[in-house]
Amino acid sequence: MAAEVIGYILAIFVGISLGLIGSGGSILTVPILVYIMSVEPVMATAYSLFVVGTTSIVGGVENALQKKVDFKTVFIFGLPSIAAVYLTRAFLVPLIPDVVFTIADFQVTKSIALMVLFAVVMIFASISMIRPCENCNNSEDAKIEYNYPLILLEGSLVGTLTGLVGAGGGFLIIPALVLLAKMPMKLAVGTSLFIIAAKSLLGFIGDLQGNEVINWTLLLIFTFLSVLGIFIGIFLSRKIQGSKLKTGFGWFVLIMGIYILIKELFLS
Repeated sequence: MAAEVIGYILAIFVGISLGLIGSGGSILTVPILVYIMSVEPVMATAYSLFVVGTTSIVGGVENALQKKVDFKTVFIFGLPSIAAVYLTRAFLVPLIPDVVFTIADFQVTKSIALMVLFAVVMIFASISMIRPCENCNNSEDAKIEYNYPLILLEGSLVGTLTGLVGAGGGFLIIPALVLLAKMPMKLAVGTSLFIIAAKSLLGFIGDLQGNEVINWTLLLIFTFLSVLGIFIGIFLSRKIQGSKLKTGFGWFVLIMGIYILIKELFLS
């Protein structure tokens, strides 16, 4: 019971992360669900898609009201990403065997493989967050430029990754929008939330095959608290310098990624 309460409290921080930097929701959600609330890893990735998708759409609407969303970019980046995440959850994930491979007496199960992949993604994401971003301070009226082939390709890759590990992919979407479309950071955050929402919720739908046992009480309470958190995050984003926050969060993600790798490979 105590662990469940801690998990629900941490759900607020999932929303705060999304509200502040437009990413990090899934990076927090999956470990909270797996290690604190004892949700099976494959199911946790599905829950994560619902939590992050619902929270992001609320944050996206809030940003749209402040004119901090570019809907043309949502369409260009979102379409290949949405298609990839749906196909991955509906067809690729079910094809992964329960035991992926065996090394000596150590079995790499589907759950371990997904958590290790998630940890690797976290470590790479942390590096992109810790490194200074030269283009993150573009002015709000900077002209948006579209490198269509690269944006379409990255949209597909982010969608596939989202489908595999249940990550919204904001840590990949935002650098792509800032670097490939020359988009101002705050506009990229708002735009990212709409893309994350669409592909995460469709990925969750791709999971629903009809025979799942979903703990809707846990899922809805966690989601409600995360939505509450995103309003706190949007409020704080007006007070805190984004670059400092991004760097601090990057170090936290790096530590979490290393911890998951050690736990899954050496302590399980």
